[in-house]
Amino acid sequence: MENNTDKKLYVISGSSGVGKGTVLKGFMEKHPDFMLSVSCTTRKPREGEQDGVNYFFLSKEEFTKNIEEDKFLEWAEFAGNYYGTKKKYIKQCLDNGMNVILEIETNGALQVKKKMPEAVLIFIAPPSLDELEHRLRGRHTEDEATIQKRLGEVKKELECAKKYDYTVINDTVENAINCIEKIISGE
Repeated sequence: MENNTDKKLYVISGSSGVGKGTVLKGFMEKHPDFMLSVSCTTRKPREGEQDGVNYFFLSKEEFTKNIEEDKFLEWAEFAGNYYGTKKKYIKQCLDNGMNVILEIETNGALQVKKKMPEAVLIFIAPPSLDELEHRLRGRHTEDEATIQKRLGEVKKELECAKKYDYTVINDTVENAINCIEKIISGE
């Protein structure tokens, strides 16, 4: 997948509870010239979600046809629904002169890197596993079994993160944003 501009695709991943949503929100507020990618999904829209804004909502038939035709840069199945990013959508954004940020999980990010080696992968990591556990517990939204499952997943994600171009430690939101800005200006 080639593009004719100097714009790039930045893929951002991070474990549940690491604060990547907060970091991305802060980054996007400071850099409105960046575009947050919109993914495709087969799940039903939630109240207030709009097609083409929050997601591109596809039927399972449409999604599987796109898989068969190799139209996705990455895709995954999660909780009975499919999620993915179309190659054509990313290419159009880059060709239109936009830097694009794609927030996805680690397996999807590694799929992107295989198909688009020029993409820049950034993993947002917690200062420590203890701090991440503290953050997850502080949410008061999950039971003990779910917390333990998430912590197990974090260890796998941290292994995958070794294949990323950069790792940013989210000790504070401002520091994490500054690190991402330095990475991008260096690229």
